[in-house]
Amino acid sequence: MEKMPYQPGAEVPMSRDRIASIATDWQRALPVLAAGRVVLRELRADDAPSLCALLTTEEVSRFISPPPKTVEGFERFIAWTHRQRAAGAYACYAVTLRGRDTAIGIFQIRRLDATFELAEWGFAIGSTFWGTGLFRESARLMLDFAFDVIGVRRLEARAALPNGRGNGALRKIGAVQECVLRRSFARAGVRFDQALYAIVDVDRAAAQARRPAFTRVH
Repeated sequence: MEKMPYQPGAEVPMSRDRIASIATDWQRALPVLAAGRVVLRELRADDAPSLCALLTTEEVSRFISPPPKTVEGFERFIAWTHRQRAAGAYACYAVTLRGRDTAIGIFQIRRLDATFELAEWGFAIGSTFWGTGLFRESARLMLDFAFDVIGVRRLEARAALPNGRGNGALRKIGAVQECVLRRSFARAGVRFDQALYAIVDVDRAAAQARRPAFTRVH
């Protein structure tokens, strides 16, 4: 979660009957994902001010790789996400609330092998929205996109051990802690141990069979 890459785009609605096409078309433009109170869409340049305000606070940024420090830095980051998506190496979604188009956070996924069957994801949401259930709604949409559209088979995440909220969030959505990576993350001159989590396709399929349908795609 902490060590993700990076130091107005067209939106393509997603429907189940177009999933085979979208499996390649996401490189042209990310599909819009929606369920409950949440809409995930591709980042736009005009998201930079809200992301800069929400994601650079100490409580949000203390356990993630340093975000851009300025609105201009976020604009460059957003442009970079579009180039990486077009190359098929990475995707980044803005988290928004239904009826309000302001970006309140991001979800990122990047490939760890040439096929994108092995991937890592990360996320950051403004602290105002912590504890509201929005993370879980957004995460389930992102999991659907990763496994059903991109074709991921194993999705990894890392969380610093002192980051109790991040570790708890991953466990709540079914991620399994596999090991501890000692002193593997550096932030502000301090090195932290990280927990390595994974969600694999067979476990996710079993979990889906036990819960009612959630995701609405359009």
